[in-house]
Amino acid sequence: MAFATRQFVRTAASDAATAAAKKLLIKHVTIIGGGLMGAGIAQVAAASGHTVVLVDQSDEILKKSTKGIEESLKRVTKKKFADQPEAGAEFIKKTLKNLTTSTDAASVVHSTDLVIEAIVENLEVKNKLFKTLDKFAPEHTIFASNTSSLQITKMANATTRQDRFGGLHFFNPVPMMKLVEVIKTPMTSQKTFESLMDFSRAVGKSPVSCKDTPGFIVNRLLVPYMMEAVRLFERGDASKEDIDVAMKLGAGYPMGPFELLDYVGLDTSKYIIDGWHSLEPNNPLFAPSPLLNKLVEEKKLGKKTGEGFYKYK
Repeated sequence: MAFATRQFVRTAASDAATAAAKKLLIKHVTIIGGGLMGAGIAQVAAASGHTVVLVDQSDEILKKSTKGIEESLKRVTKKKFADQPEAGAEFIKKTLKNLTTSTDAASVVHSTDLVIEAIVENLEVKNKLFKTLDKFAPEHTIFASNTSSLQITKMANATTRQDRFGGLHFFNPVPMMKLVEVIKTPMTSQKTFESLMDFSRAVGKSPVSCKDTPGFIVNRLLVPYMMEAVRLFERGDASKEDIDVAMKLGAGYPMGPFELLDYVGLDTSKYIIDGWHSLEPNNPLFAPSPLLNKLVEEKKLGKKTGEGFYKYK
């Protein structure tokens, strides 16, 4: 009996070791999109020792992205290496050494382990990108999208690597926010899923897993909450100011729903809720808001335009 137990333990350990060996160790990462999210992901990947290529359409955009990364690294080192300025300077130097830029995505994916897409929230544009890169990336390369609202499965179906495709939803600002939602479609292999979980941990994040459901975890709870606040205001049940105060003081939230909507961008929130409404038109949580639609039509998109639900100087 003891021999059988030992044999079972050895077999289980061997199986675990085999499974671990099958996982892809991600060393080289290509990030498509030099905006806030893409640059943030590039920063944390490079800072954790990965070789990173950041891709966008123009050198001008990439220069702006690189400058933003440098400034962000300085803020990080100011806290992390408060008493060790030389170590901080070395950290920045090493991180930037791991980072290069390119305007030609097809030419840089030939040796990459992971492609992370962080471009405009448009399914057609994303699918076109993935379909193109699928022709140039090696067979082992994993594709991932940083989308916050679109279906990962629909993007995976634009490629021939559905089993090597998943979601990696980082949160803004990426260097500060610890969470990553790792999205597994019905076609994502266990090897791919575990590789994405390991990569998330390697860049210093706490990953959570979710199926490919609208909004994943955070936005699936957050967006309907914000929309219900708008409906409460639309009905005249409470003022937006009192709703914000109530949620901050009563629920302990750092921002009220209207403050958060303005911060996120009313156009972004409208885009998300419209997309979900088209998928589930009978779901009351996804019902569009006439007031939100009106503000977006008037180009009052929140803090970025100087006015949304509130006015900003």
